[in-house]
Amino acid sequence: MAQTIQEPSARLSPSTEDYLKAIYKLEEGDPVPTKALAGELEIAAASVTGMTKRLAERGLIEREPYKGATLTDAGTKVALEVIRHHRLLELYLKEEIGHSWEELHEEAERLEHHISEAFEDRLDELLDHPTRDPHGHPIPTRSGEVEETATQRLADLEDGDRAVVGHLSDKNPALLEHLEECGLMPGASLEVTEAQEVTEAQEVAEAQAFEEPIAVRVEGGEPQLVGRVVARSVFVFLAAS
Repeated sequence: MAQTIQEPSARLSPSTEDYLKAIYKLEEGDPVPTKALAGELEIAAASVTGMTKRLAERGLIEREPYKGATLTDAGTKVALEVIRHHRLLELYLKEEIGHSWEELHEEAERLEHHISEAFEDRLDELLDHPTRDPHGHPIPTRSGEVEETATQRLADLEDGDRAVVGHLSDKNPALLEHLEECGLMPGASLEVTEAQEVTEAQEVAEAQAFEEPIAVRVEGGEPQLVGRVVARSVFVFLAAS
C-alpha cells in the first residue's frame, strides 16, 4: 500500500534525511547492514552505529542486532519526500537550467534538504508533473506511490531482443555523457542486432574502447556497438514480442 508523504512537524537535519534516503535505496526487502550503509554514505561504520541508534529512538527505523536497519512507516515517508525533492530538482536543473551530468547530482544533493513543500509543488507544476528524473528513476508522488523500476540490463539481452530504456546508473557522469551521445536515454526504443551490421570502422573503434561490445539499433537508427561495461549501466523494459 502506498505511503502518504507528510511534511515533518520539525524539519530533520540533512544528515538524518541522508541516512533515511540511503536505507530506502539499499533495503530491497531486507535489513540494511551497517557496513553497506557506511559504504553508501562513505563514512565510518562506528558513526553509522551511533546514528542508527538515534534514528531508532525517534521511531524512524527499526534495528535488528547483527542484521541491520529497516525503515518504519514514518522513516519511509521522510525518505520518499527527500527522494521526490532530489529527482524533481535534478530534472529542473537538467532541462530548465542546462546543468551537466557532472553538476547535476551534487547540486540536487545540496538543495533537496532545504526546499519547502510549496516550492516543491511549484516545481512539479512547472515541469508538468513528471514521473521520471533525467536518469529515468521514478519520482515518488506526493501520496508516496512509486512507479515500477526496470531490472533487466541491456548487457543481458540477446540478438533480436527489443526493449525500451527504463533508467540509467547515475554513478558516473562521463558514462552518462557517452550514453547521451549514443541516444540511450530513458524512453528510447532499441533492438539488439548482429554485430555484422555495424561498419568495420565502427567495430574497430568501439572494440578498442569497450569490453565485449554488443550491437544496438536505437530508435530505428544505424546499428552501433556498445561495450558490455556501458550496457550493464542501462536498465530496460523488454518489449512485448
